[in-house]
Amino acid sequence: MREIFYLDAINEALSQAMTEDERVFLIGEDIGVYGGAFGVTLGLLEKFGPDRVIDTPISEPAIVGIGAGSATTGQRPVVEIMFSDFLLMTLDQLANQAAKMRYMFGGKAKVPMVIRTTGGGGTGAAAQHSQSIESVLLHFPGLKIAIPSNPYDAKGLLISAIKDENPVIVIEHKLLYKKVKGPVPEEMYSVEFGKANVIKEGRDVTVVATSYMVQKLLGIVDKIQAEGIDMEIIDPRTIKPLDIDTIVASVKKTGRAVLIEEACYTGGFTSFLASEISLRAFDWLDAPVQRITGLDAPIPYSVVLENEVIPSEERIINGIKKALL
Repeated sequence: MREIFYLDAINEALSQAMTEDERVFLIGEDIGVYGGAFGVTLGLLEKFGPDRVIDTPISEPAIVGIGAGSATTGQRPVVEIMFSDFLLMTLDQLANQAAKMRYMFGGKAKVPMVIRTTGGGGTGAAAQHSQSIESVLLHFPGLKIAIPSNPYDAKGLLISAIKDENPVIVIEHKLLYKKVKGPVPEEMYSVEFGKANVIKEGRDVTVVATSYMVQKLLGIVDKIQAEGIDMEIIDPRTIKPLDIDTIVASVKKTGRAVLIEEACYTGGFTSFLASEISLRAFDWLDAPVQRITGLDAPIPYSVVLENEVIPSEERIINGIKKALL
């Protein structure tokens, strides 16, 4: 199978979805001629025209509001928000309106809106362009959240999101766009929401990682195996819905769990996940659940300091070894 970059897999998913369904359109800042801040939508303006690839003024609340409103009238908007940090400005439209409409109207109103956004640091973009805010979004009922870690999932999860009848947020890590290649079918396909990917089976410890942390973990598998540790690696793919059954079954097998995310320690997604593991698999745990996360600090502009805040290979290795003590 051909291998393409994460960025190209997303572009192809958008193109195929727009070709299949004329109700699908794109809206966001600089997504036309410039292809967005990271070039993900390059070429789609020429292919589908300005009525379906719509550049907007700089107003994230307006963009999400337009997306939610058009979705309720039967369109299928794909909204691009350059940085997930900027979603914090849209929480009224997103959390108070889009996420609740289907519930408030007894299922008669649907909001098939997708929000594509970038998360994570590692690019020197500093405190207001580098956050991982998925745990904030996790709090709101009615939203679905996908965090693809590889090109195959990036395409398949996005296609699933576009076909969904609910508002879906797809968080794409900036470092994945042009750094990670992988096998991706040319045809359209979907990756099921709420179905985790067991990347590697193992017997000693269950390691759950999300987004770019999956790639960082895969890059040190040999080092960890050299320590005599046989990991089982799980990528949840979507954190809402979450495939907790697959994760718990793995923990019951290995007796240990290590949870890795880039977001801050306090209130992170892995806090919730650790709680669920403790609740559902307490009698099988041979050690406390370990969490390896970003520090409770804004992302620094300095590359040296940024690397201290984000989980490093050394911290991941030490955290996994600690779970085996």
